[in-house]
Amino acid sequence: MPVYFNIAQIIISVALTVAILLQIRSGGLGSVFGGSDHAVYRTRRGVERLLFNITIGLVIAFFVITILNVIVS
Repeated sequence: MPVYFNIAQIIISVALTVAILLQIRSGGLGSVFGGSDHAVYRTRRGVERLLFNITIGLVIAFFVITILNVIVS
């Protein structure tokens, strides 16, 4: 059974990494040093909001699978 948890954990971690990388806005590292003209606070709409919610769901799933993997092992 722990093998299935390990496989699920790998799949969720890859999906989580992709979801986080997709959230990076244009500007890259330039915005870290003040090179961006965007406001500090922005409302998420449409695809950004969906991607944010998917990321939250993946984080929760990763946390649950990790805890189950520790308990079962």
